[in-house]
Amino acid sequence: MKQWLSVVALESLFMHICHQSLLQKRRCVFNVTNSNNSGYYSAGNVSGSVQLCENTDCCLAIYKIKNGTQQVDTLACDRVIMSCPEATCKPQPRIKNSFIICTCGTDLCNINDSWSPEQPAETHFYTAVEITKTVLVLVVLVVILFSTVFIVIASKWRRLCKKKTKMDIQVAEEHLLSSCQDYKAQQLCSCQRKASENQITDIELQGVLGQGQFATVYQGKHRRSMVAVKVYPAKWKHQFIKEKEVYELPLMKHEGTAQFLGTGRKPDNGSLLIVLQYAEYGSLHCFLCKHTSSWMLSMKLCQSLSEGLSYLHSDLHGNDMHKPPVAHRDLSSSNVLVRADGTCVLCDFGSSTILRSCLGHRFWQDHSTNMEYCTLNYMSPEILEGCVNLSSSSFLLQGDIYALGLILWEIWMRCSDLFPGAAVPQHFLPYQLELEANVTMERLILYVSEMDRRPSIPENWDMLPQGLVLKELLIGCWDRDTDARLTAPCVGILRTKMAKPGFGCFPELPNGKASRNSPD
Repeated sequence: MKQWLSVVALESLFMHICHQSLLQKRRCVFNVTNSNNSGYYSAGNVSGSVQLCENTDCCLAIYKIKNGTQQVDTLACDRVIMSCPEATCKPQPRIKNSFIICTCGTDLCNINDSWSPEQPAETHFYTAVEITKTVLVLVVLVVILFSTVFIVIASKWRRLCKKKTKMDIQVAEEHLLSSCQDYKAQQLCSCQRKASENQITDIELQGVLGQGQFATVYQGKHRRSMVAVKVYPAKWKHQFIKEKEVYELPLMKHEGTAQFLGTGRKPDNGSLLIVLQYAEYGSLHCFLCKHTSSWMLSMKLCQSLSEGLSYLHSDLHGNDMHKPPVAHRDLSSSNVLVRADGTCVLCDFGSSTILRSCLGHRFWQDHSTNMEYCTLNYMSPEILEGCVNLSSSSFLLQGDIYALGLILWEIWMRCSDLFPGAAVPQHFLPYQLELEANVTMERLILYVSEMDRRPSIPENWDMLPQGLVLKELLIGCWDRDTDARLTAPCVGILRTKMAKPGFGCFPELPNGKASRNSPD
């Protein structure tokens, strides 16, 4: 009993110390000169040149290096990092030698810009007074002891809560599945799975078309027709089943998704096969590497892509069948195919999540962020920050919209009509140019989340009649705020309006010839 009372007393003392430390909110110097960083206004109340931080103990300073001198880009409360060990701003690794970033954890510390762009961090020599003060740090060891006791108690409590939440989810899913079985037996509920069909045996595998994380894609022949065959090794059976479930959903057939022909198994090694209609141009990434496109062809690629994603996200009922929404969760230009007619189709659903529903409730079995399976360049800010609300299906769908905006940017950056009289840039993946092809998780978090930057939009687009609309559409897709992003149907509607005759017409080129508008 005495031991228990001692633990409670230590915990109370620790909580009191924490409470006192949290009463005073961090104050940071505020100066945002970059219009792209307006989101920092929401990090805390601003009064003059001082910001009172709401959710962080860190101040942020971003300096832009121009002509060898540093210029203030952003001074504000940090929106990503919550705790900082440094008392003063110290230079951090730069992005393309154009920016210097630092964070610190004392009031108004982000105004300290005494260091120069080329100056290394100073070596600090402690005075006798400072050495004496360090003795006081020993007192902190007592607090650490208190915190250790508190963390042990909190850890045990968290494990109990996590176990209870997991059990609640399992019970809820079992309840919904049970309800589905009793709910109008003559109707097909999206909780139920369609029976497996179209087992294909007579497949002739030919050359390799591509290699993914889980499977290899071959060109094949089936009944004298060219097909694409995705071969999963037996150890990746889980991804095979997930992709197969998406293709076999009721009402899943659509012009914007790869046509599913069936499944099979290799008798020699047990590999699992998914057979799809052959796409002549291969992946959109390969297509853009090899080809530029006219305005009309670019519009065709974008329109079919957005329509396919809109259908994938749609919740459809018809003929006593139900297709629930599906979040792709690994959308990239490598997971989009281009057919001979210049239209795009979605494929590679091994990381996708089916948002099943019954009796007005929506649920799904995969509650992981799937970060290890996503393509790094296309991860949305909320995925990079680990702030995905897995209890909300809209978060999963809006992650696809962010990736869609990046793919639209890739397509338009290869459109010759958007660069009149100039060479069309070579194809780059998103952020490959800005981060000098060294795209890592850490650099993306800094560039996309911390600095709130996006792929560069050419300045000359502002001078073209359709350029401002393209820019607005891209910003609407990759907005930091998931609630502010467009939905897939809205993107499709905008693309339809832009494709109408008379919209975005190009002036004559300097040689007097009209701009190319043929998809050939």
